[in-house]
Amino acid sequence: MPAISFQSVSKVYPASGKPGSQPFKALDDVNFDIQAGEFFGLLGPNGAGKTTLISILAGLARASSGHVKVYGHDVQTDYVQARRHLGIVPQELVFDPFFTVREALVFQSGYFGLRHNDAWIDELLTGLGLADKAQANMRMLSGGMKRRVLVAQALVHKPPVIVLDEPTAGVDVELRQTLWQFVADLNRKGHTVLLTTHYLEEAEALCDRIAMLKRGRVIALENTSTLLNSASSSVLHFKTDQALPPALATLARVTGRIVELPADSPQDIESHLAALRQAGVQAENVEIRKADLEDVFIALMNAPSASNFGTLEEAA
Repeated sequence: MPAISFQSVSKVYPASGKPGSQPFKALDDVNFDIQAGEFFGLLGPNGAGKTTLISILAGLARASSGHVKVYGHDVQTDYVQARRHLGIVPQELVFDPFFTVREALVFQSGYFGLRHNDAWIDELLTGLGLADKAQANMRMLSGGMKRRVLVAQALVHKPPVIVLDEPTAGVDVELRQTLWQFVADLNRKGHTVLLTTHYLEEAEALCDRIAMLKRGRVIALENTSTLLNSASSSVLHFKTDQALPPALATLARVTGRIVELPADSPQDIESHLAALRQAGVQAENVEIRKADLEDVFIALMNAPSASNFGTLEEAA
């Protein structure tokens, strides 16, 4: 039995009522299963439908059609059991300013009918680096510490499925490392993890399998290794302060001073370097690397369909 099953899930928001407004389809026939024990990544640009899908899974929104099940429990018709199996870490920092950290976790435990689970709360506080903040008031914590408490609250009832919706957005490197060590250990112990993130290096390092959404549809559903192997090209990576010649500018991915150009062959690399020399562009720290998940992601998002990219298949 899958840990999570999305079955022909669509979500249509009605027209706003303003002149010319049209209904908006946020999700369009989304179909895939997440198996028990998987570390699964859900990726897509802003507006792709990730948060809508997570909201339907959490019971915060209702699908226009289709079904979502957690270990066989429908999130609408059997919502009590479905939610007992879920621990969800939301994007937003939502907290009660009147509780200490420990009180917040004890209070959260009460939602699931749990009492006298102090040993597990202590383990969460230690594992997430919150032990020295247990008696601190929630409103006195930094943003990163509040994020850690949200993770602890999601795990306080030991759910078999953990949903992390942008858990490291805007947090420091130390928290990211602490969080991933703790979550990876839970995954090794059998917990299923569903992760949405814009940090694609995290998804590449952590996820066994990945689904990519574009405009509400699944355009890729593959093992992470298969996605990476489908990107046969390499990347020419360098730094420069100068403008690229137009022919290269249309191909390049530029982040500040860093420029990356796709290179399918040694001839492409030489051609790019020759064009830079001819244009008088000085390139520093030149290196050639294999394409990573970010390269695959950008190629898929820019492609007219998933079938145009290597061995990827569109989810049925």
